[in-house]
Amino acid sequence: MFDRWVEEGLLSTLKEEGMGCIAFSPLAQGLLTDKYLNGIPQGSRASKAHGFLRPAAITDEKLNKVRKLNELAGTRGQSLAQMALAWILRHDNMTSVLIGASRVEQIESAVMALDKLEFTHDEIQKIEVIINN
Repeated sequence: MFDRWVEEGLLSTLKEEGMGCIAFSPLAQGLLTDKYLNGIPQGSRASKAHGFLRPAAITDEKLNKVRKLNELAGTRGQSLAQMALAWILRHDNMTSVLIGASRVEQIESAVMALDKLEFTHDEIQKIEVIINN
């Protein structure tokens, strides 16, 4: 949801060529889960000295967006992670997403995103406003 470069031509090219796409890190290294809603928890990816999610990337502005997205996900009857996965999978040429689960429960929860892949026009508009403001 935060890194949308594929929407700038890649998805339309894939459609023209009859190809699919697999998204990498659809949960923004865990940022699009409920894990960071109240800061950086001990033992999380962002708390470690190595990895892609750095503490500097978890700004108040970004956390405010994550909190608003989390609220919207709740109105949809989904977790934030489930909504983020559904957001990506709503594209016709998106065939799968690669998640970095560390527990079986995370995989089971992610699969539940498939129960609600559709977004209303209003939901899409709300997400756009949250992400782009």
